[in-house]
Amino acid sequence: MESPEPAMTGIDGLDEVLRGGLPRRRLYMVQGSPGAGKTTVGLQFLLEGAAKGETVLFISLSETEEELTSGARSHGWSLDGIHIQVHAVANAPREDQTVFQAAEVDLPEMMAELFDGVDRVKPARVVVDSLSEFRLLAGAPHRYRREMMRLKQFFADCDCTVMLLDDRSLSRDSEGGFELQSLAHGVIELDEVAPDFGPSRRRLRIRKIRGVSMRTGWHDYTIATGGMAVFPRLVAAEYRRPFPVGTMNTGSESLDHMLGGGIDRGSSTLLIGPAGTGKSSIATLCAHTAASRGERAALYLFDERLPSYFARASGLGLDLEPLIDAGLLSISQIDPAERTPGQFASDVRDEIEKGGARVIVIDSLTGYLNSMSQERNLVLQLHELLSYTGQRGVASLLVFSQHGLFSSMHSSIDVSYLSDNILLLRHYEYRGEIRQTISVFKRRSGPHDRSLRELGLGPAGVTIGAPLNDLKGVLGGIPELTGVGSGALLSRSAE
Repeated sequence: MESPEPAMTGIDGLDEVLRGGLPRRRLYMVQGSPGAGKTTVGLQFLLEGAAKGETVLFISLSETEEELTSGARSHGWSLDGIHIQVHAVANAPREDQTVFQAAEVDLPEMMAELFDGVDRVKPARVVVDSLSEFRLLAGAPHRYRREMMRLKQFFADCDCTVMLLDDRSLSRDSEGGFELQSLAHGVIELDEVAPDFGPSRRRLRIRKIRGVSMRTGWHDYTIATGGMAVFPRLVAAEYRRPFPVGTMNTGSESLDHMLGGGIDRGSSTLLIGPAGTGKSSIATLCAHTAASRGERAALYLFDERLPSYFARASGLGLDLEPLIDAGLLSISQIDPAERTPGQFASDVRDEIEKGGARVIVIDSLTGYLNSMSQERNLVLQLHELLSYTGQRGVASLLVFSQHGLFSSMHSSIDVSYLSDNILLLRHYEYRGEIRQTISVFKRRSGPHDRSLRELGLGPAGVTIGAPLNDLKGVLGGIPELTGVGSGALLSRSAE
C-alpha cells in the first residue's frame, strides 16, 4: 500500500528539515521550555491543514479560547477554520476536594471529555496543549505512562495525525521524565539560549522520526509576526553540481595578472590586512565588475553603514545604484545581534539559489566573527558555507581585518586555511607618508605573481604600481632602500 503524502507543517524551513513533512496517522511530541514556541508550532500545523480543506482540532488544557485567539491575532491569523476544545482545567477549575485524588476523578473526566470531542469533530489533525496537565493530574509516573499509552491507542484508531505539546522544564528532571518519547512516532525539540548581549537565540532539532531520513542536528529558528521560520542547517554535500570552470576578472588588469588570470569561479578569496589598506575597496570593485558584466553579486555589510559605503564607492568612480536598480547587485546591512549564523547562511543560500548570485562578499568577516563570538563552532559553520558556495561555482570574497601596526599585526582567529586565495594588504612608511601595498600571498589553483606592489585608491579607481624591487622590509612597515630608481617604482601611476 502506497504511503499517503506527508502532512506539511506550514512552517518555513521545517518541512525541508523533515524532508517534506510529518508521516500521517502518527503521534508526535513537540517539547520545549515555556516561550520556546510550542503553541505557535501547533497552530501553524493546524492552519496548514485547514488551508488544505482538512478538519482540524486544537485541545487546550492550559489556555482559554480568548487567550488562544489573542495570540493568533498577534500573528495576523484567524482561527475560524479550527475547532477549539477548551477543557475545564483551563477555563473553570474544580473546587478543592479532599476525598479522592485528582488521578481518580479529574484525570478520567479530562480523558473522557477529550475522547468525546475528538469523536464528535472527527479531525484529520489534532494538537493537544499541553501534556503538563496530564502529568500533574496523574501524579505517579506509571499512571502517567499508562494514560499516554491509552491516548496513543485512541488516536491510532481515529486515523488522525496528532501533535502533543510538552513543557520540557517540568519533565526533564522528573522521574520518568522522557517516558513519552519512546511512545511517540517523532519528537521535535525546541531550545532557547540567552546570550550575554542581544535577543535570545532559538534552535530546534528532530530527536527522532521513525521511517524518515530527516536532516539531523540543530537548526536556528525565529518567531516574529506571521509565525515561526526555521533555517535548516546548511549541508554543503547536498548541493554538489557541475559548473563552468574559469576565471572572473576583478576589474583591474594588474590584479588579474597578479592572480594568474583572475579569481577562479567557485573559489574563496580572503582580503586580509589592517584598517584602511583597501580591502573593502577591492571587494567592491570585484562585485561591481561582476554585476557590470551581467552576473549578480551580493554584498553583506557587518561594519559599515550604507551611506558611507555608497560614498566610498563613489569616491572610487564606482556607481552602484544603476546596478542595484537593474537587479544585478544587492547590498544588505546586517545587524549580527538580531541575526543568527544559521539565518545568515540561509540568506546567502537563498541569494544564490533564488537570486542567482555568482559573487558573494562578506564585509567584514571580523565583524561577523566578533559579533557572534558566543556562537559555538562558528568557524565550522563558515567552513560549510564556503564549501557550499564553492560547489555552486560562486566566488566568495571575505574581508578580514588585522589588529596592530606594521609588524605587530595579528588576528583574533585564524581563518586563512578556509580560503583558496589570500590577498595580503599592508601599510608601510616611506618618506614621511603612509602608503599601501598589495601582494598575492596564496593561490591554490595555480601560479601567481609573488611580488609586492604599491596600491593606490582614488578618483581614478584602484591602481596598482610596479613591483617594489628596490625596497626590503616593506611588510615590516619601515622599508629600506636597496637600489636606485625606487622613486619611479613608488610613483602612483595609473595602470
